[in-house]
Amino acid sequence: MKYILKGKVFGRVQKVGFRAFTKDIADSLGIQGYVRNLEDGTVEFEAIGEKETLEMFLEKLKEGPKHAFVSDIKYNMEVFEDEDYPKSFDILY
Repeated sequence: MKYILKGKVFGRVQKVGFRAFTKDIADSLGIQGYVRNLEDGTVEFEAIGEKETLEMFLEKLKEGPKHAFVSDIKYNMEVFEDEDYPKSFDILY
């Protein structure tokens, strides 16, 4: 069963390679979705995959890349019922 994880990452998460880090994790886990910077200095993501895989993804996001500092991640996970979902994980600009 597919789930969708929607979240927002707080802390020093822009201009530190966080989006590329997130994409690398998603690609390695076979997750679809996107990541993007928001004007308020946070990073937003949507990730679609199996529940256990999304939980691993979230744990890795908490670590962040070398120069990042993740102070908090607010997220919601629910069953993804739409059959039309992205086939890749993209960095949006």
